[in-house]
Amino acid sequence: MKRKKLSILSALIAATMVFAVGCGSKDSNDSKSSGSAEYAIILKTQNSDFWVQMKEGIEAKAKELGVKVDIQSAQSEEDTEGQLKILENMVNNGKYKAIGVAPLSPVNLIPGVVQANEKGIYVMNIDEKIDMNQLKAQGGSVIAFATTDNVAVGKKGAQYIIDNVPAGSEVAIIEGKAGNASGEDRRDGARQAFEAAGLKVVASLPADWDRQKALDVAASYIQQYPNLKAIYACNDGMALGAVQAVQNADKIGQIIVVGTDGDKEAVDSIQQGLLSATVAQDPAGIGAASLEAMVEAVKNKAEIKSDAEVKTIPIDSKLIKK
Repeated sequence: MKRKKLSILSALIAATMVFAVGCGSKDSNDSKSSGSAEYAIILKTQNSDFWVQMKEGIEAKAKELGVKVDIQSAQSEEDTEGQLKILENMVNNGKYKAIGVAPLSPVNLIPGVVQANEKGIYVMNIDEKIDMNQLKAQGGSVIAFATTDNVAVGKKGAQYIIDNVPAGSEVAIIEGKAGNASGEDRRDGARQAFEAAGLKVVASLPADWDRQKALDVAASYIQQYPNLKAIYACNDGMALGAVQAVQNADKIGQIIVVGTDGDKEAVDSIQQGLLSATVAQDPAGIGAASLEAMVEAVKNKAEIKSDAEVKTIPIDSKLIKK
């Protein structure tokens, strides 16, 4: 009887061990499968709704196309060297056929793009345009550039202001980071629209995409220009900083603030009657179009040439207001 009990106990222990080994094998296989991606994308960060939505768009498109993609990002908007290191590691990894990059500046990833091309890896340019003259001079290339038409974004944000302030009003712009192409395009689009409509742009300064810096810039605008009627900010974080400055000056309803990106917090602020409007991009669409272009390049075995004409894939934007 004792032996029978021991036999049953031994069988149970053995079964438990087999189950545990089976579970361990499954985890190991999952890990290997997640490491089998032939595509990779490096975002600027994942610290805002814009980049989270882009990541989700990429993942949805990857599922639709039946491919696997690794997605990484820099630690912050200032981490230019860290972002380059991520790209260099991906290139040296040797498993990726195409890499998408949303550079933190027009030049910080150029060395990595050149290295990728030398190893026969396609590079897709996303959101922030690489300095093509410098890239070509170093022998590098990208397969395409997917982005919102940022000049049109700036014009769209400015037009809302034009339609909602008196003729000839004083307005101001809060720019992104100096030298950043997307921010400068939005600034230029807004300025063109304001000037064409006869509004006076009294100030235009960068706040480095930073909410607190934008609050300080907006506060100085309000103090220096008592007749200021509106502020256009080149992203929603800065717009929300400007809204706070307007609140602090007790001028909600007197000074319009319009942002860019369509972040959730910005939309909530619009519903509360604080932020007036935002020009929403389609980050999920940008990410999806980028991955699709990468897959097509690999499928068609496109030639990597530094003098190839770079096609722009434009993604539309829309105005969100209360």
